[in-house]
Amino acid sequence: MKSKLKLLDDKIAEAHLGGGKKRIEAQHKKGKLTARERIHFLMDEGSFEEIGMLVTHRSTEFGLDKEIYLGDGVITGYGTINGRMVYVYAQDFTVFGGSLSESHAEKICRIMDLAMQNGAPVVGLNDSGGARIQEGVVSLGGYADIFYRNTMASGVIPQISAIMGPCAGGAVYSPAITDFIVMVENMSYMFVTGPNVVKTVTHEEVSSEELGGAQTHASKSGVTHFTASNGLDCLDKIKKMLSYMPQNCEDNPPALPYEAADEIRNKLEDVIPTNANQPYDIKEVIEQVADEGTFLEVHKDFAENIVVGFARLAGKSIGIVANQPAHLAGVLDIHASTKAARFVRFCDCFNIPLLVFEDVPGFLPGTDQEWNGIITNGAKLLYAFCEATVPRITVITRKAYGGAYDVMNSKHIGADMNYAWPSAEIAVMGAKGAAEIIFKKEIAEAKDPEAKLKEKEKEYIELFANPYKAAERGYIDEVIPPSVTRKKLIAAFRMLENKVANLPRKKHGNIPL
Repeated sequence: MKSKLKLLDDKIAEAHLGGGKKRIEAQHKKGKLTARERIHFLMDEGSFEEIGMLVTHRSTEFGLDKEIYLGDGVITGYGTINGRMVYVYAQDFTVFGGSLSESHAEKICRIMDLAMQNGAPVVGLNDSGGARIQEGVVSLGGYADIFYRNTMASGVIPQISAIMGPCAGGAVYSPAITDFIVMVENMSYMFVTGPNVVKTVTHEEVSSEELGGAQTHASKSGVTHFTASNGLDCLDKIKKMLSYMPQNCEDNPPALPYEAADEIRNKLEDVIPTNANQPYDIKEVIEQVADEGTFLEVHKDFAENIVVGFARLAGKSIGIVANQPAHLAGVLDIHASTKAARFVRFCDCFNIPLLVFEDVPGFLPGTDQEWNGIITNGAKLLYAFCEATVPRITVITRKAYGGAYDVMNSKHIGADMNYAWPSAEIAVMGAKGAAEIIFKKEIAEAKDPEAKLKEKEKEYIELFANPYKAAERGYIDEVIPPSVTRKKLIAAFRMLENKVANLPRKKHGNIPL
């Protein structure tokens, strides 16, 4: 038995070395953690249980039969993060550059199957050169097997992807199907075709960082939801994200203990400027309303005219969607609509109540928006809110104009509670534009058209640029002083805790993609 135990120990030691000491050192010289180190820092101390440590590839072409590494370039298993079960895989760049083989894919699929069967999140730590070319079509088949499981798991268990090195070609589609992507700055990149192919086909000169680096995808494409300054920061962001999420779609998000206190926030009385066209930062409102220090912004650098993220309210996890008047006056455009729609749908998948702060002057006009499909993309946000069955509350802080009023979780599309501050303006459009249309003839015939326009503008403001007409109709449940917003929201979400809403029986809806 001693000799057999020694053989086992030797194999475990061999597996722990991955591609060998030299390659581990090369990884460290690049400022990168190894796959095992990443798992060590992600999981609770001593909780990780590895599955498939001794798996190897079964290929013989191109000399692969002479290069066999235990684990085959990916570490898979399960353990806990903050005491809650999580399944994880970490690609090992020291073994064939983390490339995906048939066996490598099977290990990942095994973990995903277990996660689905047991209702726990999956975290993928990606660091791979792509498909293992020497294996040909079987490696491509392996990717497709993973994509299929990503899709089946979508909306059932949370899926998080960390891009901690290269991620190119077919490798990018698995992270794209998952719920959230975190990229490490100056270390990771994602693209379907690399700089060399781009140069050959389009003659564009572009670096990997410019084409698909963390900042590019955080600000330009919106592919990544978070960026991290280094590997440890990336792993910390994953831990924080998971703290707001349930284990699965049948579960509720974890709640933290909370003792009732003075919920009045007098600072909110001074947030809205006297001039209705002057910007302010909606994050000041969010920070005053949410539990202190709990707001975790998602997609921070993308479509900044809308703010989305997780927070806690009286210890309970909520999702926040808010127009941002400090950027493009808070208008809805293509990117803002798709950003918010995806976040709304995630929250609805996983029983996370939604809080909406509304200050929207409308949809962004222009040929660029129309030709690129603002109609279809704006409809995505409308569809997402209409479909959501979680508790949904809206607070109108200032402008709520036109179709954008409807789209931003209005009573008409199923919001449970709608509040407005006294500064709210709920109308078809701004007073000046409305006056120019309604009183066009009167203004044109007046001795002083400009003075007449101002007079009619004032008349329209008095009639419609307030929350009271909507309140009279019951479209607004209550007009509240800003200072009591937090108190009202805590009470309303508590009231809605046992909400039950069922969608019509169907296979699935046809969201305007």
